[in-house]
Amino acid sequence: MPAQGDASRKLAMTTSHILEPSVLLDTASPELSLHDVERIARDVFGLVAEAAELSGERDRNYHLRAGDAHYVLKVSNPAEDPGVIDFQTKALLHIAAVDPELPVPRLLRTRTGAAEWWLEGAGAAPRLVRVLSYLQGVPMQKASPGKDLQHALGRHTARLDLALRGFFHAGAGHKLMWDLKHANTVRPLLVHVQDPAQRSLAERVLDRFEHHALPRLPGLRAQVIHNDLNPHNVLVAPDDHSRIAGIIDFGDMVHAPLINNLAVAAAYQVSEAGHPLEMVAPMVAAYHRLVPLEPVELDLLFDLITTRMVLTVAISGWRAARYPENRAYILRNNRQAWARLNCCDTLDRAQAQAYLRQATRVE
Repeated sequence: MPAQGDASRKLAMTTSHILEPSVLLDTASPELSLHDVERIARDVFGLVAEAAELSGERDRNYHLRAGDAHYVLKVSNPAEDPGVIDFQTKALLHIAAVDPELPVPRLLRTRTGAAEWWLEGAGAAPRLVRVLSYLQGVPMQKASPGKDLQHALGRHTARLDLALRGFFHAGAGHKLMWDLKHANTVRPLLVHVQDPAQRSLAERVLDRFEHHALPRLPGLRAQVIHNDLNPHNVLVAPDDHSRIAGIIDFGDMVHAPLINNLAVAAAYQVSEAGHPLEMVAPMVAAYHRLVPLEPVELDLLFDLITTRMVLTVAISGWRAARYPENRAYILRNNRQAWARLNCCDTLDRAQAQAYLRQATRVE
């Protein structure tokens, strides 16, 4: 039996074609002391603030509190393409111009008026630093569930897609493991799924994705999408859980089929009790009222929802094995993803399609 280190190296070689695991997701961003973070905030961005570390998947993130104002200071991963960071920066500026009422982070410029700043130091690769407004609210996973909230989520997902509809950037075509159109490439990562029944379920979902969705994705309308509207990235108002107070974390943006953004958001709304799509349906219906879905998009939506859940369990399981010290953050959506996959497995594809058609009244 090979040593664990040999097995890890073999897996890294096997998955080197899966776009980024051995480059970006497999590269840790160096830590900064809170003193250094506060110095950068003051000297570069003009903020006299108290810093605290936040969790993050690829970047180093810090909460800055300057009096009653709150910000996030983001230090890029050294393996991140600067063009991709500029892509995210320009997208936020575009959204602010197109839909200024949409609750997304706003960029704070440096003392010299730049949107980004290079952090350079001895023994460390240069990294880009940005400061964004810190949106206040309750993460959606802690909110009281209800159809009013699902309608609000659908509307805000549609508004965000509309705001990004005319946005173009050279960095939008970057390769990303979390991009649904490349979901078939994560098969080797299922080696980390120890339960044979769970692994078989994930493989069946990928089989359906490859048979039904993958050949049709190139023909769908496409644009820049947020690509990560999970309940940790959607905030609700503390005094009104049916009101969306913030959409955060644009680090997984990519140019992809438009329907993928709705599928990602819907994957986290599958019900573990009752009909699996009971809480997905009102969200999809609200989205459809602002951005009418094409019949082919609706036909593929269930395939894409379940495939997103497979991405969650495959990538998170692999990364948790490599970064056990960050295991809790990495696996925060894992248990629910398996539970929801099992619920969706009780539906056949035609039943799911019919249910979503009825919700949107698309025949």
